[in-house]
Amino acid sequence: MMSIVAIVGRPNVGKSTFFNRLIQRREAITDAVSGVTRDRHYGKSDWNGKEFSLIDTGGYVKGSDDVFEAEIDKQVELAIDEADAIIFMVDVEAGLTGMDEEVATLLRKSKKPFFLAVNKVDSATRENDAVEFYSLGVEKYYTLSSINGSGTGELLDDLVKVLPEKEETEESELPRFAVVGRPNAGKSSFINTLIGEERYIVTDIAGTTRDSIDTRYNRFGFEFNLVDTAGIRRKTKVKEDLEFYSVMRSVRAIEHCDVMILIFDATRGFDGQVQNIFWLAHRNNKGVVILVNKWDLVEKETNSVKDYEKLIRRECEPFTDVPIVFISVLNKQRIYKAIETAVEVYKNRSKRIKTSKLNDVLLPIIQATPPPQYKGKYVKIKFITQLPTPHPTFAFFANLPQYVKDPYKRFLENKLRENFDFTGVPVTVYLRKK
Repeated sequence: MMSIVAIVGRPNVGKSTFFNRLIQRREAITDAVSGVTRDRHYGKSDWNGKEFSLIDTGGYVKGSDDVFEAEIDKQVELAIDEADAIIFMVDVEAGLTGMDEEVATLLRKSKKPFFLAVNKVDSATRENDAVEFYSLGVEKYYTLSSINGSGTGELLDDLVKVLPEKEETEESELPRFAVVGRPNAGKSSFINTLIGEERYIVTDIAGTTRDSIDTRYNRFGFEFNLVDTAGIRRKTKVKEDLEFYSVMRSVRAIEHCDVMILIFDATRGFDGQVQNIFWLAHRNNKGVVILVNKWDLVEKETNSVKDYEKLIRRECEPFTDVPIVFISVLNKQRIYKAIETAVEVYKNRSKRIKTSKLNDVLLPIIQATPPPQYKGKYVKIKFITQLPTPHPTFAFFANLPQYVKDPYKRFLENKLRENFDFTGVPVTVYLRKK
C-alpha cells in the first residue's frame, strides 16, 4: 500500500512548483497524471527508497477571494481525510495571513503529521523573516525554495520517517476489481445490484485502504475482491460534485487493484474527468473495463452503440483495445456481463506466453516487416521473451535497439495483441541489446 502525501496551503504560495519539482526529481518516478484541470495534480515520488503518492491541492480553488476561504477549508479537510502526511506550505514574502492560521487550526485538530514548509526563502534576510511562522504553534518549520529546490532535502528526510510501512494484506492473493467513476455514475447501485442478487458472497472485509470496502465475491467459479470507492465515509459538508474528492478516491483505489471497472453516466458522456481516471489506470498498468451506465436513458438511432463506442475509443487512443459494455444498473441489464468481462481482463493481465511460442509467432512477422533502417543501418530483432512483471511486458532483443522508434514499438504491441489477446490490459514493449 502506497502512502499519500498532500500539499496544502492557500493559493499562490508555490505548491504546484514544489509538486512539479518532486515528481520530476528522479527517473524512478512514474508519469504524473492529469488532474481535473490541465495542470498536473497527482504523481508519484520517492525519497530515500520510499515511494509515495503526491497530491497537489493547488489549482482546484475557483472563484474570487471571498470564495477562497470556504474552498480551501474543504480541500484541507479532504487532504487530511485521505493523506498519511501533509506538507503545509506558506509564503515568506506574503508573511503570515489569517488564512494560514485557519489551515493550521484544521491541521492541528486532525492529529495527522504535518510539516510546515516556508517557501520562497532564498536569502539570509528571508530566513530571518520566516521566524514569524512559529506563531502557528509548530515546533519546527522548514525553509525552502520551490523554484531552486534548496531546503527540500531536510523536509523530505523527516517526512518519509512518518509514512507508514507498506502493509502486507492477508487477502492480497485474491484479485481486486475496483469500481471507479465520477460521483452519481452508478457505482454503488452497480455493486448493490451484484451483491443483492447473489448468494455467493463470502464476507465483507474492511479495505486495505481507508477509503474502500472490499467485498469478497464468487461468481463464474472465480473468487475476487470487489472494491467499492463510492461514498465511503463521505462527509456531509463535502459536495457530491467536488472533483478533487473523486480524484483522490480513484487514485487510492486504482493503485491497489488489478482491474479497474470504470463506470460512467452515458447521459454525461466520456468527459475529461472520466478520461483522467482512465489514463490513471493505464499509467499504473491496470486492467480496464469501461461500463456505459444509464444506456436506457439515451435516445437511440440505428448505429448508436457503434457510434458511441467509436467516440470512446477515439478518446482512448492509442490504448483502444479495451472492452466497453453498455449497461443499465436500474434495469439490471448486462450487469453480470460486466463482471464476466472484468474476469477475462484479469486473466489477460496474468497471462504468460511461452518464449518458444512468442518467437515462433512473432519473428516471421518481424522478418516480413522489419523496423525501418536508420542512418543506413538495419535493425535485426533476434529474440523475444516475456518479463516476470504483474502486467504483460515483453523484451525484444536486437542488434541496434536504440534505433527502434515509437511507431514500430506500437506495431509490435499491436501484433502481440492480435496474436495473444491482451484486451483491456496495457502492454509494455522494451527493446534490449542482444
